[in-house]
Amino acid sequence: MDFEPPRRLVRALGDDAWIGQLPELVEETAARGGLEIERVLAPGGRSSLIVLVRQQDGTAAALKLVPPSAAPEPERAALAHWNGFGAVRLLGGSGGALLLERLHPELSVRSLPEAKALLEAAGTARRLWVEPPSGHDFETVAERTARQVSALSDRADTAPQALVDDALAAREELLAHSPESLLLHGNFRQSKVLAGDRTPWLAVGPEPLVGERAYDLARLARDRVEDLIAATSGASAARRRVNRLADSLDVDRERLRGWTLFRAVESGTRAIAEGRHAEGEVSLEFAGWL
Repeated sequence: MDFEPPRRLVRALGDDAWIGQLPELVEETAARGGLEIERVLAPGGRSSLIVLVRQQDGTAAALKLVPPSAAPEPERAALAHWNGFGAVRLLGGSGGALLLERLHPELSVRSLPEAKALLEAAGTARRLWVEPPSGHDFETVAERTARQVSALSDRADTAPQALVDDALAAREELLAHSPESLLLHGNFRQSKVLAGDRTPWLAVGPEPLVGERAYDLARLARDRVEDLIAATSGASAARRRVNRLADSLDVDRERLRGWTLFRAVESGTRAIAEGRHAEGEVSLEFAGWL
């Protein structure tokens, strides 16, 4: 198969040797699964390649290939547990390949007006929050954020110290008493909710972990942050959004505010450290409003 990997993927992964192996990898994976290749989805994502395919019976599907460093097993396990309820259905695949039902990648919840987008996204998230399977190996919120705290300490000089201290204190307080242990998407936002055929909206691309719902909502609360930054009432609008999201899903407002603060600071400092200064500054400004 002769194709150029999507530029977004190349920029994100740099000189990863896996990029150069993709044409042969796509051909081999498709042949092994009896799949007919239609086209590579572009611009696609930053951490995987999506190829639109047809199964032997003609059913449309999507083949997701991830690099060895991505460890796809947690995503595979979460999708299998959800079994299509609120999330894209896992059809098969092995190793670094996941065969998924075909959604409409050109149409995400983000394309809707803001109020409607938040409503539909929140409704989708609600369906994902279920008890994890017994004996699961999913990371916990405490474990994931512990790794993030370690990295955050190394880049603390990219943000006001008081803001970093507030974010770290919020995490400590939140973890002192966690009210629930549910299966979470882990990277839930509007662009991760795509239109489907069997149900209007389905989540994709989970980075699953186990913990409380407020953690999962915290990334959604920061969606379309550029619009808030541009508004004269951005700070008050940000706080109202957090409260509305919390109330609509019966989540404690202060817990959502705390996790939103921590995740915004962690994301903002990481973006700045990786050279994405504009993105990072926006996240930090948002965090300062909370």
